[in-house]
Amino acid sequence: MFGKLAKAVFGTPNDRKIKATRPLVEKINALEPEFEKLTDDEIKDRTEALAKRAMGGESLDDLLPEAFANCREAAKRALGLRAFDVQLMGGIFLHQGNISEMKTGEGKTLVATFPAYLNALSGKGVHVVTVNDYLAKRDAEWMGKVFAALGLTTGVVYPQQPEDEKKAAYACDVTYATNNELGFDYLRDNMRSSLEEMSQRGHNFAIVDEVDSILIDEARTPLIISGPAQDRSDLYIAIDRLIPDLNDDHYEIDEKTRNVSFTDDGNEFLEEHLHARGLLPEGQSLYDPESTTVVHHVNQGLRAHKLFTKDKDYIVRDGQVVLIDEFTGRMMAGRRLSDGLHQAIEAKEGCDIQPENVTLASVTFQNYFRLYDKLSGMTGTAATEAEEFAEIYGLGVVEVPTNREIARIDEDDQVFRTAREKYDAIVDTIKEAHEKGQPVLVGTTSIEKSEMLSAMLKEKGLPHNVLNARQHEQEAQIVADAGKLGAVTIATNMAGRGTDIKLGGNVEFQIMEAIAADPEGDPEEIRARIEEAHKGEEQKVKDAGGLFVLATERHESRRIDNQLRGRSGRQGDPGRSSFYLSLEDDLMRIFGSERLDKVLKTLGMQEGEAIVHPWVNKSLERAQAKVEGRNFDIRKQLLKFDDVMNDQRKVIFSQRREIMEADDLSEIVTDMRHEVIDDLVDQYLPPKTYADQWDMHGLYAATIEHLGIDEPVIKWGDEDGVDDEVVRERLQDASDKLMAKKAVDFGAENMRNIEKQVLLQTIDAKWREHLLTLEHLRSVVAFRGYAQRDPLNEYKSEAFQLFESMLESLRVQVTQQLAQIRPLTEEEQRQMMEQMMAQQAQLKAQADASQAGQPGQTEGDQAAAGPTAAEGFDENDPATWGNPGRNDPCPCGSGKKFKHCHGKLA
Repeated sequence: MFGKLAKAVFGTPNDRKIKATRPLVEKINALEPEFEKLTDDEIKDRTEALAKRAMGGESLDDLLPEAFANCREAAKRALGLRAFDVQLMGGIFLHQGNISEMKTGEGKTLVATFPAYLNALSGKGVHVVTVNDYLAKRDAEWMGKVFAALGLTTGVVYPQQPEDEKKAAYACDVTYATNNELGFDYLRDNMRSSLEEMSQRGHNFAIVDEVDSILIDEARTPLIISGPAQDRSDLYIAIDRLIPDLNDDHYEIDEKTRNVSFTDDGNEFLEEHLHARGLLPEGQSLYDPESTTVVHHVNQGLRAHKLFTKDKDYIVRDGQVVLIDEFTGRMMAGRRLSDGLHQAIEAKEGCDIQPENVTLASVTFQNYFRLYDKLSGMTGTAATEAEEFAEIYGLGVVEVPTNREIARIDEDDQVFRTAREKYDAIVDTIKEAHEKGQPVLVGTTSIEKSEMLSAMLKEKGLPHNVLNARQHEQEAQIVADAGKLGAVTIATNMAGRGTDIKLGGNVEFQIMEAIAADPEGDPEEIRARIEEAHKGEEQKVKDAGGLFVLATERHESRRIDNQLRGRSGRQGDPGRSSFYLSLEDDLMRIFGSERLDKVLKTLGMQEGEAIVHPWVNKSLERAQAKVEGRNFDIRKQLLKFDDVMNDQRKVIFSQRREIMEADDLSEIVTDMRHEVIDDLVDQYLPPKTYADQWDMHGLYAATIEHLGIDEPVIKWGDEDGVDDEVVRERLQDASDKLMAKKAVDFGAENMRNIEKQVLLQTIDAKWREHLLTLEHLRSVVAFRGYAQRDPLNEYKSEAFQLFESMLESLRVQVTQQLAQIRPLTEEEQRQMMEQMMAQQAQLKAQADASQAGQPGQTEGDQAAAGPTAAEGFDENDPATWGNPGRNDPCPCGSGKKFKHCHGKLA
């Protein structure tokens, strides 16, 4: 009661934040007449003047009114759009490092230009992050006109982009990109061998569009750059044939946590059948350590069959299993499940099984976006996840008021007893709305359900469009038509993300289509004709009640429901929304529909009758809030584990950067070598021991192996007055002389380059091994909880020890490799030149033969054959291999690249 009274008197915290921005908005509005008088060139001159002030130390907050006024004027001239006061407010909150929650149709794309422009004045670049490549390109092209009018450059980053183009895009003042591409470029940059190859120039300020989708929904899956591992397709296929033989007593499914596990009966059944099929050696039990791999694969096979559903979690397209994003309904091409789960699904669907991958580099979205000095975001639905945004990203959520009052009517949920009754009622409701000309957007949770509903509508003869992962290429077109008079659109959860549903249809799309159909016509005349016709259509749709959003199920997250609902009622348009549910829906079934079913039976509900009451809405929202809370806890726990790896990742990536930036690494390499010597001396000449307890033979062998020096170490042990310090100094002196001689032999500059490449290659190899070790450690520490030990603390302490051990082995390997390299002798160089000339002569002869019409290899065949085409080739004799390229397959037939096999630095 007191809380309600306080809110009435003082306003909510959100109201106070809105109120605090009003003086700033008034300042910007007061400057508008002054900026309207500027010429186009003077607007650009203002940008230069503001940039000088920003780089001269003036704070961006002080520049905000002028910068926003300049940007508003540029947008007005470039796009014909004048930003509303609420859009300026949204931009102010973004600049302050908040999330601006703005309803659909409030013009978030334009809002982003204001803080992007202001923060780009510092010269450090701004990243605007979108959910897909189509939107990144569209927004960059569309808003690029505003930035061009202001004198700023705009770039866009997309997959498979040429490296030079990508670098240029990152060098722009404002860069549009998807979250995936930004994350992968960050990982790729930290696998480069020189600064010139790196694309990104830092992480200054990011504005994340659809911030809830990117920072929460997609943040559950880390970005991983991987390479192929051992092929085990036969094992996956063999295990896949076994799973259908299981019965319900052999496993238990927990739908709340999406887990499945074998029962004792199941384990006995498995053991018997694995023995029978030769997948488990006789006498070996499932519980033996040697059975770990088979058990892992069997578990993944069970998960693939019982937890992953075709056309809901994935689709099969062109013989490949493509995952579907459960939150947006879009296909995630190129994204694969880890730990062999994707391969298990491929076996289930009879697709070609791609080899498993080993992780080369990985990062979570949480840890990537926390790299930015300042982060902000926009979405229509963030308030329900405010706690998570604050705790993980330090972002506040501010609800920005709409430019016009929302006129949409949100009806109470209708709950039916069975799914059949629910779908019958949905079809009747759609028919009724369609007959009066009201456009309907029907939200479904899976491809399967959208296609089932589509079949029901076809039976009734109702024309409609279906938008799901199969039709995602036509997404923008289908959404643009969804607001037309009498239109019926069935969509999975992606319902129009990034493209507004405008009543009467999207004018710009209609104009583009008309101009494309009549290239000879006058574009201005076409535009005027279509805009006039559209006004009449828009009014008819408004008279019919505006867009009707009809949801066929509640999602686990209230946010997804709100996103769908928010498609209707944009910019003060009329509209309505309603959710049709049944007790057989996943959310209702899993979260306690039994009690409700008993109540409905007691009330004597008739078939086809629905229960409609605000209390039902409240209880459903409470169930959703519980699920959201549980999912947040899971993400928080995952993040705590990833933070351990992230600290180590930062150390490794910063070391790599220092190495690439340094001109001379001899000091670092010398320090490493001396530390290796210290460790060797401590190992073989333990402190506080007598000379007769020293292992001088072991030290002698170790100095040859690790340091490449042959010193009379054994005799030193017999000398009077020689202690461990003297041995240490002698070894350091001898190894320093050896490396100084190498520097002379190779030339100082060559030696510095060799040191840099050896260091980088060794760091990368060790880091990859370390990532794999951490993955295994992560799966093991979970069981420590049974011994009353905190798995997270165990993981932290052991991960730290592993990291220390990795750094130690890094020093040893770098020292060893540098000690063993040597320049080629004149004879070796002469042989190499002869081989190269012979190879070139043979290639020329083959080319001449093919030109003369004789049978010869194509260019691709030559590349594939490589050095094996040379006469007298012997895979066991490197002298006959010619000069293979660093990235060619090794001629020895190992399957590795030449640089990782016989071409490795010796």
